Amino acid sequence: MAKVKSVFFCQNCGSESAKWMGKCPQCGEWNTLVEEIIKETKHSRTPTKRGVGHSDNKPIALPNIEISSIARIPTGFKEIDRVLGGGIVPGALMLLGGDPGIGKSTLLLQVSHKVAIGVGDVLYASGEESQLQLKLRAERLDINSERLHVIADTDLDHILEEALEQKPALMIIDSIQTMYTGDIEGAPGSVSQVRECTSRLLRFCKEQNIPTIIIGHVTKEGNIAGPRMLEHMVDVVLYFEGERSYQFRILRSIKNRFGSTSETGIFAMVEEGLTELANPSASLLAERSDEESGSAVMIYLEGVRPILVEVQSLVTSTAFGMPRRTAIGYDLNRLIVLLAVLEKRCGFTLGNKDVYVNVIGGLKVNEPACDLSMAVAIVSSLKNRVVPNDMIILGEVGLTGNVRSIPRIEQRISEAKKLGFTKFIIPEGNVKQLKKTDDTIQIRGVTSIAQAMQLVFY
Repeated sequence: MAKVKSVFFCQNCGSESAKWMGKCPQCGEWNTLVEEIIKETKHSRTPTKRGVGHSDNKPIALPNIEISSIARIPTGFKEIDRVLGGGIVPGALMLLGGDPGIGKSTLLLQVSHKVAIGVGDVLYASGEESQLQLKLRAERLDINSERLHVIADTDLDHILEEALEQKPALMIIDSIQTMYTGDIEGAPGSVSQVRECTSRLLRFCKEQNIPTIIIGHVTKEGNIAGPRMLEHMVDVVLYFEGERSYQFRILRSIKNRFGSTSETGIFAMVEEGLTELANPSASLLAERSDEESGSAVMIYLEGVRPILVEVQSLVTSTAFGMPRRTAIGYDLNRLIVLLAVLEKRCGFTLGNKDVYVNVIGGLKVNEPACDLSMAVAIVSSLKNRVVPNDMIILGEVGLTGNVRSIPRIEQRISEAKKLGFTKFIIPEGNVKQLKKTDDTIQIRGVTSIAQAMQLVFY
């Protein structure tokens, strides 16, 4: 008879403890240990009949392994293919995380439709929606492919049996927190269930060479819920980010065993679903006014992709003893440092001013290369002076007021030239790094923030 015992698992790191403790001894997080009842059974060496774990593979000497060209599966979205490194690798297990309502299920349903049309059968397993609900969402997205099969079930063993019979070109699991296996005691979403279900999916992908994408819920801190080892088990970890009040969505690669993690994909949420943005800079600057003070254009890197975005600033006299500093889409601590540098090194009086800054489009910019653009926008609002509409200002500002070099300056300038910008104020160190100059644009190098303000406004 199986023995029953109680074990405590940490929901943050997945460590196991024999008794409850307020603080996890492994990761140090508080109140993350949850109790689970498990049964100790004698493990048998008899291979399972569920299509998982009965491989007859033998060890092979490394020089004797034949390398054949792997044909990646195109997703039908160039943005996703670029993030994945060229497409989906057969047999890969991928994890997609994101905030609730951001569009994870919509994105994967559209990917399933594209793969079903261009490659082969797709199995979409949902533990959160019924087949009728999936049909209603598919009609809204204009998806009606006979090669896209949907199943509404939370029993992972049954889903794997159906996948073993159909041999789909792609399998979607929505989501891993709703799946369970009868061999493990515990509710769906518990640490032991998530760990065992992911382990079975991993073995199934490698043995049957069927790529699988699983959706993972995130915690309030933005991390994928469940044990931390979940991200170590899969081949690719993707995050789908964005503000629900804005239409822009960004797909990032946090881990990719088959490609670079520096690429990103940008989408827009419309009534028909998610659409790719081949030129996001043009969309972000479409409504920019040329005759307003407090506005400047910055170029920040989304991975290795330069994107032009407008930053706005509002500087007003404070009505209280303590001036307010508010930043939307920009690091508040970095804003406070910039204000201190402007007051100390440039002589601007900002101690009695409320300062508000906003990055248009709901994007979040944390790159130091945008410091000088933000400082120019603040001074533009303070002095009520308009920044030239064809000017780009780039550079990292130090505490001493010096302007430091930034990476990938040629890619940034090339992207801005496509949108008609002809004047550039960049760090002096970057001017020396430019391999060639273009007569159609004007590039000025600066060494200090005071020198940059002199070039822009005087």
